[in-house]
Amino acid sequence: MTSPTAPVRVLVAKPGLDGHDRGAKLVARGLRDAGFEVVFTGIRRRVDDIAATAVQEDVALVGLSILSGAHLALTRRTLAALRAAGADDIPVVVGGTIPAGDVDRLREAGAAAVFPTGTALDAIVAHIRALTGPDPQRKD
Repeated sequence: MTSPTAPVRVLVAKPGLDGHDRGAKLVARGLRDAGFEVVFTGIRRRVDDIAATAVQEDVALVGLSILSGAHLALTRRTLAALRAAGADDIPVVVGGTIPAGDVDRLREAGAAAVFPTGTALDAIVAHIRALTGPDPQRKD
């Protein structure tokens, strides 16, 4: 369990076979610079491994970066893996190449937020802060 003064821990993950991680790294760095502690999984991770890492690292939020077009299936599978791990209280956000028509479908599937390509980093940080609660280490 984290101490009350510890920064909020978030996991940035690249599920599936997508090998492009530039956007995920930019978001991870932006979150780190905003005072979050970021765990980055690297590319090509299985959803079960993402869920296990989220539990092991005691994160407050999981962020999925998906550019492959498999965002609906990978998000649903990640949420199911978190449920199976007893961690369905961890919100999952999704970013990447997401068509406007799929944003509501991702939310209906259980995503706490969706950040299509081009979403401003400040907006992502603000939304993640709102989802994870107050952060005493915040660098505002």
